Amino acid sequence: MGGSHSREDLDLSDSDSEDAESRASDNSSDYGTPPPASASSKAAGGAGAATPASVDAIDRQLRSLRLKYNEPISPNPSPGLAPTANPAALNAVKLYLHIGGSSPSAKWIVSDRLAAASFVRTGDDEDDDAPATGPWCLVVGSKIRARVGPELQLKTFPAQRRVDFVADGVWALKFLHADGFGDFCAKYHSCLFENSYGVAANDEGRAKVFGKDFAAWARPEDGDESIWEDATDGFSPGPKGSPMPPRTPTLKPLMEDLREFEEPVEEGSGIQSLALGALDNSFLVGDSGIQVVRNFEHGIHGKGMSVKFSGGNTNFSTPKKALLMRAETNMLLMSPATDGKPHAKGVHQLDIETGKVVSEWKFEKDGADINMRDITNDSKGAQMDPSESTFLGLDDNRLCRWDMRDRRGIVQNLASAAESPVLQWTQGHQFSRGTNFQCFASTGDGSIVVGSLDGKIRLYSKSSMRMAKTAFPGLGSPITHVDVTYDGKWILGTTDTYLILICTIFIDKDGKEKTGFSGRMGNRIAAPRLLKLNPLDSHLAGANNRFREGRFSWVTENGRQERHLVATVGKYSVVWNFLQVKNSHHECYQYQEGLKSCYCYKVIPKDESIVASRFMHDKYAISDSPEAPLVVATPMKVSSFSISSRH
Repeated sequence: MGGSHSREDLDLSDSDSEDAESRASDNSSDYGTPPPASASSKAAGGAGAATPASVDAIDRQLRSLRLKYNEPISPNPSPGLAPTANPAALNAVKLYLHIGGSSPSAKWIVSDRLAAASFVRTGDDEDDDAPATGPWCLVVGSKIRARVGPELQLKTFPAQRRVDFVADGVWALKFLHADGFGDFCAKYHSCLFENSYGVAANDEGRAKVFGKDFAAWARPEDGDESIWEDATDGFSPGPKGSPMPPRTPTLKPLMEDLREFEEPVEEGSGIQSLALGALDNSFLVGDSGIQVVRNFEHGIHGKGMSVKFSGGNTNFSTPKKALLMRAETNMLLMSPATDGKPHAKGVHQLDIETGKVVSEWKFEKDGADINMRDITNDSKGAQMDPSESTFLGLDDNRLCRWDMRDRRGIVQNLASAAESPVLQWTQGHQFSRGTNFQCFASTGDGSIVVGSLDGKIRLYSKSSMRMAKTAFPGLGSPITHVDVTYDGKWILGTTDTYLILICTIFIDKDGKEKTGFSGRMGNRIAAPRLLKLNPLDSHLAGANNRFREGRFSWVTENGRQERHLVATVGKYSVVWNFLQVKNSHHECYQYQEGLKSCYCYKVIPKDESIVASRFMHDKYAISDSPEAPLVVATPMKVSSFSISSRH
């Protein structure tokens, strides 16, 4: 269970023998290297693997690469992308490939001793005279051609003039010249912007995407960092008065003393989702039913009551969403109406104490059946309220509140009702097409954050669902999950390739501190932080290595602070220290350009893809632990990781 720097810092050594390098180049296709584009390029790649015997040989080899820097990178992507005086030398690189995965024998090998890294549009290599309009691709010699996008997981190491990325394997470029490294980074960011937004990476394009209110998102280096500075008041000074301690008190035990308790699930009941309780029990939702487990200070375990999905009028597919209500004595189960789509026509209400489905509720508005994509509690702590009868609903273009109480005061039960009872639409709004809502979450006071397909994140106050108080722009990737702290000051959005951490705090014109849920933030908006995996960990996480369900640790009281962030990535559960991520002086952020990314995390690997990773309620953080146990569920096992401070 290593940290983020356990494998990526392997030395890119030039000490290999020429024979070893030649073998590495010849055999690199064994490690996921794409085949050469043509026989001629294959010959060029083969020549590149040899050691040049003289300056003339180097010159001939560079010429054979037919570098494309005799013209601008784009018809006019940015005034700063003009060709340099000696473009061939600037873009000369040594190409490395990582082999061995996470084994002790893992290492970097030389795949090509001399290649050129360039950016070309799809269609640039066609014979017609029409300008290419396809997306930008990164091309390295004859071995790599990959679309520029977040999926590259590209990470820079300025001190080493090095760039790591993922493209059917994990690669590293070592630039021969410092100017070449800087030129590559500038061009990469421009190409990434154009591919993400479809506009040129210039001032006009940035203004079109972000507007004047989000200027700090377009140019983070010019933004106000005071929000992030103020967020780290709890840090004690490090050695010699440095602003960042070498390791925070909460991160140290997490890195060094995780104790695992693992338990298999019932045979034939693969876990599909996890419903954590804040009181006595938690629930494993499986293919054939629900297994009840007990909450303890060291995690969840024990085999309690099981509820099977069969019999009577309660046949339905495996629920994709389980929502606890009424002091966790009831559970709402939402099953998709159509395979492959998340939308449901209603919910089943399960009485946990009896183990029976007592109602099948329909979603209906103005006499017409409607679907819902997702449901959640009215607020962060609402599931512990014994009188809770309302919950929130979300569809592609709807945001609403449903009420389970019948307006006529008639109690309907499943056995006698001729048709399913109808939930009452008590508050909400049906938006015009185009919002494409995907996910949502609620704060401690009932304010709502909504993530969308276009990457936008909208904030709604608890009193109105019609107009968002604040709408953060997208960064080019859909938001698949969203979470928010109990006090509403921080938002964590999940995309397939990274997490985005947003601060909602601002100071209004009267000098009062507010959040974006209660007022319009105007142009007083700080740039967000991105949380990423380094390229090697991203690749080793498995085939299904998308980020899923980024969450804060769980608190439901004012004055209590979330301490960690957790997300699932393939076979990995990944944990970040919240204070460390917020610290502007953190080592990850040094020498970074653009939006700052944090790569300091803890990886907890499992043998199969992880279904869910969540921290238990803060009440289970015992006296010698800085955090409640972390629960990690795979289809056939559930593990609890308790954190001890005794060492």
